[in-house]
Amino acid sequence: MPGGGGVDATPHRVDSGEVASAGKEPRTARGRKTLRAILDAAAEEFGEKGFHEGSISGITRRAGVALGSFYTYFDSKDAVFRALVRDMSEQVREHVAPALKDAPGQIAAEQAALLAFIRFARTHKEIYRIIDEAEFVDPESFRMHYATTADRIARRLRAAAERGEVRDDVGEVHAWAIMGMNVFLGLRYSVWQEDVAPEAIAETVAAMLTRGIGTGGSDG
Repeated sequence: MPGGGGVDATPHRVDSGEVASAGKEPRTARGRKTLRAILDAAAEEFGEKGFHEGSISGITRRAGVALGSFYTYFDSKDAVFRALVRDMSEQVREHVAPALKDAPGQIAAEQAALLAFIRFARTHKEIYRIIDEAEFVDPESFRMHYATTADRIARRLRAAAERGEVRDDVGEVHAWAIMGMNVFLGLRYSVWQEDVAPEAIAETVAAMLTRGIGTGGSDG
């Protein structure tokens, strides 16, 4: 999915109360559980059928809730799709965060982040279809997903530069390059085929980054 920002057995997700349509946030634990079920069902429905072929009735059927429960939290199919894009973006961020935190240096952190993302994408292949469709269904969410991901990478690169861990001229272009590389590595080695070990992929990229943005590296 785009983003690539450790993976554990229980996905971390944005608080479900934060993605409901305005004024429809759940007020009880039961309501949050129902909304979570709707979002998970929407991921299955849109991941399998796409936005245009997917339906609210298909979502509620998968979630095991009544049609009225959907409208308790979302105004429309467009609304739940927008919420789902945000939710998936947050899932990636939350899965990658622990890997970044525990890494001994920035190159190691980027290696760990990619490893976490490759593993995540292998169990959430639908995220690629959903994020890609967002470009046409909800361009603002599509752009925000990538822009916020690249901004997070840029901020951690600049912080690493201040610590002397990477070159001092790293910036936005480097961040977008790393994100783009991670996106397509996830597509090739998680969605299309799983024929290379995630660890080998991450190690290869880490070696490239060491020569490219490491303190002794050179772009040319």
